[in-house]
Amino acid sequence: MAPSADSPAAANGSKIDFTSFSNVINGKISTASKTTHAINPATKKPNWEVPVSTPQDVDEAVAAARTAFKSWSKTTISERKAALEGWAAEIEKHVADFAKLLVIEQGKPYQWAMFEADITTKQIRNMAELEVPVEIVEDGDSRQIITRYTPLGVVVGIVPWNYPMSLACGKITPAVLTGNTIIIKPSPFTPYTAIKVVELAQKFFPPGVVQVLTGDDSLGPLLTLHAGVDKITFTGSTATGKKIMESASKTLKRVTLELGGNDPAIVCKSVDIATVAPAIATLAFMNSGQICLALKRIYIHSSIYPAFRDAMVAYTKTLKVGEGFEEDVFLGPVQNKMQYDRVQGFFDDVEKNGMSVAVGGKIPDSEGYFINPTIIDNPAEESRIVVEEPFGPILPIMPWTEEEDVIERANNSKMGLGASVWSSDLEEAARIAKQLEAGSVWVNAHMELAPTAAFAGHKQSGIGAEHGVAGLKAYCNVQVLYLKK
Repeated sequence: MAPSADSPAAANGSKIDFTSFSNVINGKISTASKTTHAINPATKKPNWEVPVSTPQDVDEAVAAARTAFKSWSKTTISERKAALEGWAAEIEKHVADFAKLLVIEQGKPYQWAMFEADITTKQIRNMAELEVPVEIVEDGDSRQIITRYTPLGVVVGIVPWNYPMSLACGKITPAVLTGNTIIIKPSPFTPYTAIKVVELAQKFFPPGVVQVLTGDDSLGPLLTLHAGVDKITFTGSTATGKKIMESASKTLKRVTLELGGNDPAIVCKSVDIATVAPAIATLAFMNSGQICLALKRIYIHSSIYPAFRDAMVAYTKTLKVGEGFEEDVFLGPVQNKMQYDRVQGFFDDVEKNGMSVAVGGKIPDSEGYFINPTIIDNPAEESRIVVEEPFGPILPIMPWTEEEDVIERANNSKMGLGASVWSSDLEEAARIAKQLEAGSVWVNAHMELAPTAAFAGHKQSGIGAEHGVAGLKAYCNVQVLYLKK
């Protein structure tokens, strides 16, 4: 069922159809006898039908990927980069179409959908500038030792629903750049943009190199357990990541897991409150808090706590909640009912335990999964809102006095994805930052990733790395050549 008059229509004279969605297997559009559909989270109305992939579809896609790997793995790095550039340029022609599609399938406001669509092409191009080096580890009179990185084979990329376009392309790019083939499995909540980027890829990659399969909850296990798959790259929750790792262990598949976070921000007393308070709130409530790297715990120096809290509250009150095509909307709906119900559970816990709500606190009646941005004022350190990741627009703020104590509190988490320190004293900020247990730590910023730098989580926030040369190596076997002279 087509959602609405706001549905994207193909532009620029392109033949791509943004209202029809199918699997792509071995370079061809592939349908299925059974279909399903996702829901527009702003209206709870059904989006378009997509195939429910069968075990036969999975077998065909894996077989095609294995066949394509034989020749694709032998292409030159220049040929792979040229294909990626062509693909990025083709996506670029349809940025507005993709942005409209993202609003409908994911719920994010159009301004943020345009950002995701635009950053996707930049991400492809930036990653394509990288190369995995050949490392000469010894070069003596009698022998030379060289470390090479060779492609693994067939990769499965499992993509979440919060950034369905950029994260799909962020898995495709390093996989094919290193000579692998890849099958994308988008979230059943947001299958549409992933299907279309893979469809566009067929113009630039041989059949079987880049494929996409959609389906229900049975599809993930079919792929992760398949003997013909060599690697799983997954972005999503820690709980699901553990299940994927268990499945992959059956055949010792390689895994890269980018999992949940509970990112702390430590705000020092020297900050400019008028500048930093809105920045902190923005970084917490972007995408309705549905970002693994969003700020989720804010520790504010006690000497500025009341003023900083009030500034955050005042700014948060200006953030408009609404349907993504409405003007000036900052927060769209939470993406799906499962997540909406989970976030509702945090609100219930706040009410049950009599916590102080600085702003928000009520979930409005609406046609969609809308939640007002909410700040919880100084909850107990052991409370659920501090310990767990809500993945929604609800944020705890707490005061601190002693540096050693706040570092211990910030590190007291099973997660370790990101963290940040905010201070006008850079020596102080660097001293604190170096003691935080997280894969990415920022000073006076947050979430500013670079595709040329590794992105990895500590503790239960993940295994392995994405981005940078370290991310490329994760798609490779290590081979050491001993050359006797």
